[in-house]
Amino acid sequence: MRFVIVTGVSGAGKSTALKVLEDAHYYCVDNLPVPLIEKFTSLILETQQEEFQNVALGVDVRSGQALDDLEQVLDNLKKQGCLYEILFLDARDAVLIKRYKETRRSHPLAAAGRVDVGIHQERNRLRLLRQRADYLIDTSNLLTRELREEMRKIFVDDQKFGNLVISVLSFGFKYGIPSDSDLVFDVRFLPNPYYVDELRPLTGEDEKVFEYVMACDASREFANKLEDLVSFLIPKYMQEGKTSLVIGIGCTGGKHRSVTLARELYGRLAAHPGYGLRLEHRDIEKDALRRKNG
Repeated sequence: MRFVIVTGVSGAGKSTALKVLEDAHYYCVDNLPVPLIEKFTSLILETQQEEFQNVALGVDVRSGQALDDLEQVLDNLKKQGCLYEILFLDARDAVLIKRYKETRRSHPLAAAGRVDVGIHQERNRLRLLRQRADYLIDTSNLLTRELREEMRKIFVDDQKFGNLVISVLSFGFKYGIPSDSDLVFDVRFLPNPYYVDELRPLTGEDEKVFEYVMACDASREFANKLEDLVSFLIPKYMQEGKTSLVIGIGCTGGKHRSVTLARELYGRLAAHPGYGLRLEHRDIEKDALRRKNG
């Protein structure tokens, strides 16, 4: 039996995670009172029914003061021989606040007060679970479908997970540096396809542009050095417990050179499993939209 405790800060995607596990034929129970967890687990361990072969239990701050007793409950489960795993879903405060504003929902600990205060209180209440987590997923930069993919990798396909999600993000400097970037690289020194009439209307997702940019010795040398640097940094970040790494690669408009180098880095990193990986082109369509609206 695989027994997963799903938890995390409100707004980080716990409901989505439980839905993925439910679709994967896990028997899911959300917000079971903490005092009943041991009894529930004992019943599950005793039964031989097929529907209870995989179980997921949602736990969060809705448990109230009983959450303080959870540490003892978890210790007791281990003594009973229950091999549970803890999945903790997290996100940056600014992202959580934005999500609450968009959905117009109230934070469970904020009541009529400020959301950021509620988030701070919740983090303190959930510190134990975060410290004990076997899997820590930062959903700040993940789309719902990407969270679903990560969940399936861990709990359905049983792939190795390194708790780090790397986002390779292309952008245009004229639209501003992405505020959530951890590392930023400027590739405006490379040959610009914009000045080639045939390539100007295309993007770095088109092979003609990709080949034009990567045909330059400087592009290949930069890609090699960038891969070497990032490969060196990744295990260091993982050792420090970092769960999200955003690598920004920028050119003037975010359409040609940055997209090409982001694709190249993503392809190289994809050859080394052990962490989540996503590719995003923030500004690739902006020039086209301006022309259409102009």
